[in-house]
Amino acid sequence: MWHAKIKSVMFVALFSWTHTSIAGLEEGIEAANSGQFDIALKEFRYLTDMNYAPGIYELAKMYQGGFGVNKDLRKAASLFNDAIELGSADAMFALAVMYDDGKGVKQDKHKAITLFTQAANKNLSAAQFNLGVMYANGDGVVQSYYTAMDWYERAASNNYTLAQFNLALLYYQGLGTDKNIERSYIWNLIAEYNGSRDASKSRDLDEQQMSPSQIEKATEIADDIYQRIQQGTYAPEIRPKQKSYTF
Repeated sequence: MWHAKIKSVMFVALFSWTHTSIAGLEEGIEAANSGQFDIALKEFRYLTDMNYAPGIYELAKMYQGGFGVNKDLRKAASLFNDAIELGSADAMFALAVMYDDGKGVKQDKHKAITLFTQAANKNLSAAQFNLGVMYANGDGVVQSYYTAMDWYERAASNNYTLAQFNLALLYYQGLGTDKNIERSYIWNLIAEYNGSRDASKSRDLDEQQMSPSQIEKATEIADDIYQRIQQGTYAPEIRPKQKSYTF
């Protein structure tokens, strides 16, 4: 039903630091992306010696992928942990994936959830999305569409396309919320604006259950939300707390 959890991406993270550190990081990433791994390793190791979290993170990715060095997942995990101690959200995400998959470390869903949550609370949209998937599927946590929706909404507000599409699915099926075809249409349309073909097909299904006036109104709302997302001013709606029952 849902788009699967995503993995970390190689050589993309940039953080603010000293000008020299940023320049070295950019040079290292550029070298890595062009296959000049010796240069990349030199830059990342220098930044690691400086205790610069983004450099440590990138060096960990080199060991994780075996780029210019022998692949060493344990070394990668250790370096990710060093970067985490310096507050790197990207490292939190990467190590969470390793614990989730049991690669380089002993599989531990609880640690994976903890690290994903830490990264998500630092507003890393990929971590927010993964938490949405895990709560939707009951993967390592008590299954809760309500909580999944909360995480999807946070990622969607950061313009994360997969979260926007999964959020539309929840509205369409009435999972974690009341069934709402208009809201499904809105989030499918927003995801479609970001190039999602799945969302485009799903939006067509929504339209079959909507009147022309409903489509017009929903489109106006979607356009407004999308514009605010682009401007960084959109905040998820506050939903009523999930009901709890005692017997």
